Amino acid sequence: MPRTTTRDHREHSRWRGRQRAAHTDAADRRGKQVVTPDLIAKRAKRHLEELERTNYAASSLLNEPDSDPEASSTQKSKFRARQTVISDKRTFPTVSAAKKKKSSMNVRTAILYRKGIAALIDESGIASIGPTQPSYLTASAPAPAVPPRMLCTVPTMCPHHNADSLPTQNDDMVIVDITASNGHHNGVNGVNGVNAGRDNRRHNPYAPRASDFLNNVSNFKIIESTLREGEQFANAFFDTKTKIAIARALDAFGVEYIELTSPAASEQSRIDCEAICNLGLKAKILTHIRCHMDDARIAVETGVDGVDVVIGTSSFLREFSHGKDMSYITKTAIEVITFVKSKGIEVRFSSEDSFRSDLVDLLSIYQTVDKIGVNRVGIADTVGCANPRQVYELVRTLRGVLLPTHTPPSKREPHTLIHVRPYGPSSPSYSLPAAILGIGERVGITPLGGLIACLYAANPEYVKSKYNLPMLREIENLVAEAVEVNVPFMNPITGYCAFTHKAGIHAKAILNNPSTYEILKPEDFGLTRYVSIGHRLTGWNAVKSRVEQLGLQLTDEEVKDATAKIKELADVRTQSMDDVDSLLRVYHSGIQSGELAVGQKEALDRLLKRHREGSLSNGTASDVAVTA
Repeated sequence: MPRTTTRDHREHSRWRGRQRAAHTDAADRRGKQVVTPDLIAKRAKRHLEELERTNYAASSLLNEPDSDPEASSTQKSKFRARQTVISDKRTFPTVSAAKKKKSSMNVRTAILYRKGIAALIDESGIASIGPTQPSYLTASAPAPAVPPRMLCTVPTMCPHHNADSLPTQNDDMVIVDITASNGHHNGVNGVNGVNAGRDNRRHNPYAPRASDFLNNVSNFKIIESTLREGEQFANAFFDTKTKIAIARALDAFGVEYIELTSPAASEQSRIDCEAICNLGLKAKILTHIRCHMDDARIAVETGVDGVDVVIGTSSFLREFSHGKDMSYITKTAIEVITFVKSKGIEVRFSSEDSFRSDLVDLLSIYQTVDKIGVNRVGIADTVGCANPRQVYELVRTLRGVLLPTHTPPSKREPHTLIHVRPYGPSSPSYSLPAAILGIGERVGITPLGGLIACLYAANPEYVKSKYNLPMLREIENLVAEAVEVNVPFMNPITGYCAFTHKAGIHAKAILNNPSTYEILKPEDFGLTRYVSIGHRLTGWNAVKSRVEQLGLQLTDEEVKDATAKIKELADVRTQSMDDVDSLLRVYHSGIQSGELAVGQKEALDRLLKRHREGSLSNGTASDVAVTA
């Protein structure tokens, strides 16, 4: 059979155009014809008969008319036209009618062309199948055997009190009975499935799992970079005295590494670096240098414990910053790292602008420095373009190509460590960089307080044993004063309202159990929580707690009545704690003397007015507001 040609397409298009024009003219002559249900049924029956005749039977239309000597020229032209409509890419072989097979592709095309999905479903009878018999409409995926894995988990929130301890046994975890969850009996985990013999109970998906205890929350080190990255903050100027004070405070807090500005930056930077190295701190002292031999020679002479080598690897930095290609970068990195290691000093190699660098270039340079034995490698999201998932994927990829077997363990840490910035230990990372208040170049890096808060939430006992947490506020105040900024109100842990609770439902829950709205214990950081009650949002439970603190004896109804008065006054202005205390004492005094009862607003107003006038006459004015 000849293939369909462009000429056939044109002829068919012209024929269709003439047909449409003829139908239009006929409709115009007939006018607006009313389509009756009988006419619709007749047309549908005709279409179904044609569909049955042309697609479900071994129709002669599927045989090439040219091979049939009895086929007329009209049949041949109809075949060509139909073939063009159904498929212009398929031809049918010239074989006998007995061996002819239908084209399933053409059959499906014709069916979908003539019928909607609703008609096909209706004819198939699928809708009448019972709900317990699997079909295309009723089949559903079985419930997973284990809870889905989460990238970031806070396992200490649900099963125990305020993150005091981590349950490690299955018996300590919360059990949820889901035996009557959905009524399905034929799934994989159902009564007749492969897991029928197992216990149908499942552990709470928010409770700790074995995988949670295999992460690095208990195996990390903090590289505190206030004296390096922090010096790049716009307001920062640290003289030698200030640097020493900050270094001593960080060492007392317990950080493992303190990173200093490159001694090659200036003569004073070199002097300050040597001075801090000679303090005899427990923390190791690092310095941050360019991937250049001149910087490396100056750094190793200052007495530092480690050197962080960095160079830009993205196309932007290679073209517009240092102007070096990857071959030069690789050669220089080998030279610098080999020199630093020869001095018995720790060395870390980091690429700048890692997430805009070519992955092949990154893997090549990291494999190279790994083979010569760096202690750590680092990746940096220099411009803040990466999301946490991208960080996770890049870290995982790097750990897949970095092998810890090239250097003897006696001269090297057990694994090549990934120094990730700015995300935390949910990625496979051991070294976590941070700066006090997050100060640094542009908008800075991870704040030390925020990092500590995340680590504490994940493993409070370990963090409390490792760091002197009450010193955090002292260090932040020291640095804030040095760079002439205030500690932000929303600062993690030390912000002035970090442990302040105001809303009524929050206050009630906090008073019953602080774990309801606090994942951190303020007392572990030398702080206290505060429940604000002098406002229109206050609740009577918070007021009752204050009544008990003042040693007053009031019933619940009386406390609710006093709370209503506090709300009334707070609609005019916020009441201080002294205002609230004065009102509660006046209310209690009135109840005890019999001058006041629940619901007597006028009597309470008189008592408050008398108290205010008495305070004024005694020279101790009270700010208790009195309604008109």
